[in-house]
Amino acid sequence: MSSKPASFTKLEFYPVTPDRWQDLEKLFGERGACGGCWCMYWRLKRAEFDQKRGQGAKRALKKIVKAGQVPGILAYAEGEPIGWCSVAPREAFPVLDRSRILKPVDDQPVWSVVCFFVARPFRRKGVTVKLLTAVVEYAQQHGAKIVEGYPVEPKKDTLADVSAYTGLVSAFRQAGFVQVLRRSETRPIMRYVIE
Repeated sequence: MSSKPASFTKLEFYPVTPDRWQDLEKLFGERGACGGCWCMYWRLKRAEFDQKRGQGAKRALKKIVKAGQVPGILAYAEGEPIGWCSVAPREAFPVLDRSRILKPVDDQPVWSVVCFFVARPFRRKGVTVKLLTAVVEYAQQHGAKIVEGYPVEPKKDTLADVSAYTGLVSAFRQAGFVQVLRRSETRPIMRYVIE
């Protein structure tokens, strides 16, 4: 991928299916997005994740895709994969239930948005907001009534990109999400209720 972003006015969004696996690999690169995570952090028990990090996590994600489950949505600019958002029914992310901050708000079924990855040249250009809009539409097409996210709201004006992998509150607000609960000063639970 070039160091300069192509100017883009229109993004296209597609669920990650087996025929798009290579695009996800291309976007995540050799390091697997964030240090070998391969977006499995929320899907595996901590000890299992630590053991599989890197190639093991990649194999685990590929197994999900090959089984016909969609682990998330890819954003494309001019045919190139430039962004990713992990979304699925909350049950796909058991680590959420073990978090005192992110445990369920109520007993309503929700789809969870747990992670983003945007190629460096395209960061801070509104890709996350557009991904969120696409994710809500995708979840709605698959029966979701509520889409929930767990973004960060840093105390300081600056935050390292790697620390914003769950998204920023400002992006969620722009996409129409509202805060429903805050158990942590820096991490609210936000929802988009589909009418």
